Amino acid sequence: MTEASSDKSCSGQSVLEMRGVTKRFKDKTVLDQLDFSVSRGSVTGLLGKNGAGKTTLLKCALGLQTPQAGTISVLGEDSRVLSGAAKARLAYVPQEVSLYPWMKIRQVVAYTAAFYPLWNSRLIERLIKEWEINPEDEVGPLSTGQLQKLGILLALGHEPDFLVLDEPVASLDPAARRQFLATLLDIALNGERTILFSTHITSDLERVADRVAILKEGQIVYDDELALLKDSVKRLRINASNGLPNDLRSLPGMLHCEANGKTAVFSLRGFQTELPERLAREWSAEVSVEDLNLEEIFLELHHS
Repeated sequence: MTEASSDKSCSGQSVLEMRGVTKRFKDKTVLDQLDFSVSRGSVTGLLGKNGAGKTTLLKCALGLQTPQAGTISVLGEDSRVLSGAAKARLAYVPQEVSLYPWMKIRQVVAYTAAFYPLWNSRLIERLIKEWEINPEDEVGPLSTGQLQKLGILLALGHEPDFLVLDEPVASLDPAARRQFLATLLDIALNGERTILFSTHITSDLERVADRVAILKEGQIVYDDELALLKDSVKRLRINASNGLPNDLRSLPGMLHCEANGKTAVFSLRGFQTELPERLAREWSAEVSVEDLNLEEIFLELHHS
């Protein structure tokens, strides 16, 4: 997996910069003065509840929707007026792939390839075989999952510098998901391309992403390395011989707490390795620490 830059403030190291972005639909604010950046060479997973605005964020980032406020830079250019050269370095796969239904797959591939001066035909031929796609099939009768496969395939052909995927595996069966994730890992390992993808399948994100961004109430509430997030959020189980203090929920970083007499289970953000020993000493308690997977962390962060 590639290393993501720890300094995301430098535009030279970022392929995407969003600053103070606000997007409203009538009287509903979906993005609220949002700040977000994506480091060059990183694989960033975007998480959020259904309706949180992940698709809106991605479309605004690529200039497909225009926010009411804020600035957005993609590959060093204003997303609203991207040059042809910049667009040739981008690829976007939406949740619902729409293609010409009367064409055969081989015709769609040839048609798409004609728009790009550089097209990796060998890669596409290999993926067509590996993903069990029949070039002679017509697009119209394809299932949603097959269409999604084809959309991803077409996005990879010109080997974009910045690949943006909106729920890329939502309609794929488990075998197809594994194939796609393996391909994504191959792309990520060279360290030259940047990938941003939204997903609700946290286990997939854990397999391929080195960074995670969490969208909540119109803002990015976490944006850093996945490993750091796992180190930061922990669950503690407490069994105190003399009872627990009344202000337990005021502990710094508290996300969620369930207390009953002398026992408590709580999760917190900003975990410090010395905390269990200190609590055990101060509260005369047995303290155990549990690691959480990304899905559990996501749910705990949404308790707060």
